[in-house]
Parts: sequence; C-alpha cells; structure tokens
Amino acid sequence: MNNKTFHVGNGAGFSGDRVDAGLAVVRCLVAADGPAAIFYEVLGERTVALAQLAHQADPSAGFEPMLDRLLTPVLELCLDHKIPIIGNFGGANPFGAARRIAALAAELGLRTPRIGVVEGDDVRGLPLDSYEAFDADVGVDMCGGAVIAANAYLDAQPIVDALRRGAEVVVTGRTGDPSLALAPLIHHFGWTADDWDRLAAGATAGHLLECGAQLAGGVFFEPGYKEIPDPADIGFPIAEVGEDGALVVTKAQGTGGRVSVASVTEQLLYEVHDPAAYVTPDVTVDMTGIALSEEGPDRVRIDGVRGAPRPERLKVTISHDGGWLGEGEVSVAGLNCRARAMAMADVLRERVRRRQLDVRLRVDVIGLGALHDNDAGELTRSETGPEPAELRVRIAAAGAERDVVDQAAREALAMLCCGPAGTGGARWSTTRRVATRSCLVPRADVPARAVMLEDAT
Repeated sequence: MNNKTFHVGNGAGFSGDRVDAGLAVVRCLVAADGPAAIFYEVLGERTVALAQLAHQADPSAGFEPMLDRLLTPVLELCLDHKIPIIGNFGGANPFGAARRIAALAAELGLRTPRIGVVEGDDVRGLPLDSYEAFDADVGVDMCGGAVIAANAYLDAQPIVDALRRGAEVVVTGRTGDPSLALAPLIHHFGWTADDWDRLAAGATAGHLLECGAQLAGGVFFEPGYKEIPDPADIGFPIAEVGEDGALVVTKAQGTGGRVSVASVTEQLLYEVHDPAAYVTPDVTVDMTGIALSEEGPDRVRIDGVRGAPRPERLKVTISHDGGWLGEGEVSVAGLNCRARAMAMADVLRERVRRRQLDVRLRVDVIGLGALHDNDAGELTRSETGPEPAELRVRIAAAGAERDVVDQAAREALAMLCCGPAGTGGARWSTTRRVATRSCLVPRADVPARAVMLEDAT
C-alpha cells in the first residue's frame, strides 16, 4: 500500500450485533494515523419495517435502538481524529437518529458534530404495484397486506455529498450495504461516477466488511474443523484501500478471530447470486477474476476485481402486513421422552383441529428433525437412534387474526397439566408478522439527497 491508503472499518453488521466491537476498530484507525472512516450496518430487510412500526407508535422513535451503546464508546475518538462515522442507523427516522446523536454528544460533554442526513429511501408514496417484481416480469403481489414500509437501496452519492459538506457523522436509512463503505472512498480519492473498476474495488471492500465479524470467523468457525482463537472477542474488519483500488482486508488488532483466504472466500460469496455480475446501486461487480493471497497473519489481499456500469433501476424492498405468528414451546425429559414428545405433538395438532382454529400450523420436536422437517413432521416421525435425554416441542401458528393465533400458541401452555408425564418449561408468544416483496424502480423515481441537520432544524 502507498501513503494514500484509506482505512475503513466496520463497527456493526446487523441490528443486535455486539455493541463493544467498534472501539477496537476505531483505535486501530487512529493508530494508522491516516485518512479513515467507520461505518455501521444495522438494517436488515425487516428491520426497517419494525422501525416503521415503532415510529408510527412513537414519532420520536424508529431508529436503531442501540444507537447510544454503539456510539458512546467511539464518538469522542472519532471527532478528535477526524474519522467520519457513517451508519444506516436512521431506520425509519433518520432525523430522529441525527437529533439523538447531537444530544448524545452534549451528554458526553462533546461539541456538537456536523451531522448529515440522507433522505429519499422511503418510497411508500410510489405506485409500488405498478413496478416489475424483483424476481419476475410481473407486478408486485402483496397478497392484500397493508404496506408497512417501502425503501429503496440508495447509492453512495448522497453520503458523498454529506461528506463534501463537512459531515462528521452521516445518518442514512435504507442504503446499499456496500455503499456505506464506498462513499468515504469516493469522497477521499475523488473517484468519478463511472470509474467502474475502482468503484468495484470499493464496493467489494464494503461487501466484505458489511457483516462485521463474519469476515474474521463469525458464521465460519466450527470446532474441530475451522478453529479460530478467542471467539468471544472476534475482531471486526478493516479494509485498507489504495487510490488505484488496491485492497487488503484485516481486523482490529488484539482481538480474536482470524482473517484468512478461507474466511474471505466465504464472505465474498455471501448473498451473491451471480459472481460475474454482483449488482450494487453504485456498480456491477465482476468477481470471477479475483485472486486472494495472504500477505501476513490476518491480512488478505484481493486482486482482480472488475467493474461494469451500475444498474438503471434500484431495488425497493416492500414490507407489508403478514398477519400474526404465535409460538409455544414445552420440554420433556428423561426415559421415553421421544414417545412422550411425539404424543404431545399429536395432541397439539388435534387440539387445533378440534377447536377449528383458522391457522397454518406447524409442530416440531426440537432435537430430532426440526430444522429439516416439513410441516407434516414426516422426518421427525421417521427419526431413529439413541433415546435423547431431553426434547422440546414447538407449536407455530400463522394467521390473520391475532386472537385465533394466540389461542393456538397457548395450547403449549395447557400441556403443563394436560400433557404427558415429565412436562415443563412452557412458554408462548404472539407477534406481528412482516412479509416482504421486492421490485425494481427507475432511479429517477427515487430522488435522494443529503441534508445537514443544522439546516433542517
């Protein structure tokens, strides 16, 4: 790498990720003593819908619930060392998140940071059913469910604009995950919007980093086969990117986990439908010529990334009402628990049938074939082998009416007195269900822009 190397780190890979990982990353960025940024990726496809529901219930809510815990350890260091923080922790309320960050800075005794807010991803006002579905040449079918959220995957340019205007923190809603890391690279190096190979290298860096610990062994390590040191403190990743697109990935020093050709390969192919045309909002990435090499411990170089023009349309994920999901669980243990669990499963099915509860039903025996079984439980019924020490029976019911679904789930609770011998540990819950569909929308229909918080208040 040359002296123009830019370091970009990741502080979270999803909403609910470890809140103490970002500090080690920021310390490494500070130690590198050069241009750097950190990004937080906390929005899944349904996360923004849950945020929208929270925002509807409370107009001050609807952003990342762990925002304070994520930023408190790093905010002062980042401001002091001019390390921009970029995050899609805006959810359904980016301005609410921005105001909370400003308030957090004041509570920590810090100066007010310059905060940019990216808006435009919320496209509920568009005629969504008129656009082509993401996976078919037909319109989007939402099965009659009311739209909860509809968000376009924005490209990096609004973030770049915020950085050019001096933003020290940039809050977004739904944005292409790789775009969060690509934006500070575009800003720092001045890459043009059609410099496809360099943009592809930056998008690849973002793709490798976006899931946090996965690059260094999370969802990778397996005892006895793929070991990593200290999995209780897996290091979060850092990319070192050159002006020419040269790319090395590593992790925070002094942490556990391991960055290797194997872990990078797995993450490189994560959620990639076509390695020859990995589509992002900023560039189409061709991974077929990539070569990986280990430069040293926990350092992997990525060569051969190529880019092609970005897509003409943006992906929009639509979340709509999917009814209700009820779940109930109860355990059985000891001798003959297999037969008792199977009898309980039969009773639960029969109870729902006799009560004529209008639900889609599934009953699993966890510990036998639950993960791979069908709704009829055929694999579980055919399971043979040693008698297990304990099993857990789960009933799941889906339907349009909350009370009906709840009644089906509560049948698990009734097993405490109505079930076979040795029954205990019952629980049940009923939650709203969110279904998702995706469509493709022309870029011109999705106007996005960056607004500085100080100009909006």
